[in-house]
Amino acid sequence: MVLVGVALVLGAVWWWAALRLLLEPGRTGVVEGAVFAGGWGLSVLPVHSVPFARAVSARRRARQEAARWRAEALRLRGAVTRAWRRRRWGGGSGPS
Repeated sequence: MVLVGVALVLGAVWWWAALRLLLEPGRTGVVEGAVFAGGWGLSVLPVHSVPFARAVSARRRARQEAARWRAEALRLRGAVTRAWRRRRWGGGSGPS
């Protein structure tokens, strides 16, 4: 319940700063601008969109998938050959 109260107070402070910047742009200061920019920046970040446990398991799955791809690439590296053009320094062409 305390967390909801804190969120409401911070939201009210942000709206206060936003309205002051909109309605009285000449009389606002650095504090209102910082509060507005900080609140807007936090709203853009998807920090709280996924529960922490789900984010950790997704990160773990991504690491496992990357490791599987690396292992597959290493396995295929031996099967793939590179083209190599032999240089002939003697001029002319040799037996082909």
